[in-house]
Amino acid sequence: MMDLHGSLENIGKMLNKKHVYFIPFRQDNPITKPRSLVFDPKYILDTILKALDREQIQPILL
Repeated sequence: MMDLHGSLENIGKMLNKKHVYFIPFRQDNPITKPRSLVFDPKYILDTILKALDREQIQPILL
């Protein structure tokens, strides 16, 4: 079984970094892949535009 704690810890560290912006993400498939996250490509442009204003698009977790 994969250790999810390490991944969450790394995401948490990145969330606190300046000039790092996340594209909103969601759980991929909770039934067959309960620990898999994927970004939502429809938010790429909005994320970039917000990042240019030094803001994080919200919510990050969909």
